[in-house]
Amino acid sequence: MRVRATAAALAACWAAAALPAHAAQPSAHCVQISQALPGVAASDCQAQMLAPGGGRSVKGVPLLVRRIPAQPADKAKPVRILLLGGIHGDEPTSSAIIFRWMRNMQTPTARQFSWSIAPVVNPDGMLARQKTRVNARGVDLNRNFPTPDWQRETDRYWNRVTGRDPRRYPGRSALSEPESRWLDDEIRRFQPDLIISVHAPFGLLDFDGPAAPPNRFGLLRYDPIGVYPGSLGNYGGGQRKVPVVTIELPHAQDMPKDAEVDRIWRDMLNWVGRSVTAQKLADARP
Repeated sequence: MRVRATAAALAACWAAAALPAHAAQPSAHCVQISQALPGVAASDCQAQMLAPGGGRSVKGVPLLVRRIPAQPADKAKPVRILLLGGIHGDEPTSSAIIFRWMRNMQTPTARQFSWSIAPVVNPDGMLARQKTRVNARGVDLNRNFPTPDWQRETDRYWNRVTGRDPRRYPGRSALSEPESRWLDDEIRRFQPDLIISVHAPFGLLDFDGPAAPPNRFGLLRYDPIGVYPGSLGNYGGGQRKVPVVTIELPHAQDMPKDAEVDRIWRDMLNWVGRSVTAQKLADARP
């Protein structure tokens, strides 16, 4: 009863916390986020003007999003970037670094792109007293996307490769979870040209889909880690043909140094400007 009451209270607080960005006191969701993420103050969160994005977690917590159009508004077909963190709730740096990057969203380099940013895709796992990789139903959201022959392949992977590791349970069916369903809906709504998903702690870059992968963001080098049934990279890059960059930070709990956070961000934007923009223009030619 206490767990249910706590979850219900948290969901109610988040739903009722639609305070304007200039409000004197941080909203309830920003207080929760600041307590869960390293180096993120409630005021930092409040300044980012996150809003409910139309989806909710298993426990009813709104999935928060910031959507930023390219500037100037008449820019012809800007690259659309879906930036995601916190798919695994026990990787708080994957969300914290996005809050740091959002401080720079008004720079000319960032504003040439259109953004949909969801820094905490798995709030039930991330905001729990004891953080969990999986969501509140025990499902690894990054194995719950509809890749080919999902049932057979995810069963084989979970049983034979992981030894039925509960941290990697793919769920009963593809898109069985409200968080993965919302993310699938957001991909279809936003139609990104690029998906960037932040994880930890392998300390590398992975890549799926068309286009040439980046060589390096900061100290993180391209080093493919394989294709997994039900993963976002497999689904987005393989099935929907949208390039997916997976940024694996070196530590799940400890943030990179400030200079490295900035280097990853700059290198990422420069690569998007060179490679993804060029590919989009090439695809648009008659």
